[in-house]
Amino acid sequence: MSESRQELWLIRQGETEWSAAKRHTGRTDVPLTPRGERQATALGRVLADREFTSVLCSPLRRARQTCELAGYGAVATVADGLLEWDYGIYEGRTTEDMRQEEPGWSIWSTSVPKGESLEQVAQRAHGVIAQALLAKGDVLLFAHAHILRILTACWLGLPPPAGRLFVLRTASISVLGYERETRVITQWNVSHEMKDGSSF
Repeated sequence: MSESRQELWLIRQGETEWSAAKRHTGRTDVPLTPRGERQATALGRVLADREFTSVLCSPLRRARQTCELAGYGAVATVADGLLEWDYGIYEGRTTEDMRQEEPGWSIWSTSVPKGESLEQVAQRAHGVIAQALLAKGDVLLFAHAHILRILTACWLGLPPPAGRLFVLRTASISVLGYERETRVITQWNVSHEMKDGSSF
């Protein structure tokens, strides 16, 4: 497959208790909820007809569970570059909680004591992109919201803070590809869950 047709399929992991509570979940290794497990299984049905040259997965439990339940555990390569942002002192806290102390606070516009800078996360994202491009075919990535949002900004040639513009639901599918030689988003934040929480 030529590079101009290669696609990167981005999968945010299924729901966890912390994601449902909107807590910043970086390196805390929380598992999927039962709903998250159902979401991951549904992803497998949606992806079943696709062929991927390579499957990359974050080493964190929630991503690995999603990958396994979707049916790709046996063929996935663990990629440390797909670890979620290390939130340092903000780990486990919500934006609303932080804004009670510091109005207008955002993880996108602050330093992260005892964690990673946005630029450090972007450097990891560029490494993942380089690894994916070596596959010379479509690549499936199982990871987390912020690292995938930053990776998308990097793919598009945007500055890392532009990742704030790309919201991702749990267990969503997004696709990065090309229009001729230009890197583009071809699909974004597609969920395969019904309004009542069940899956198609």
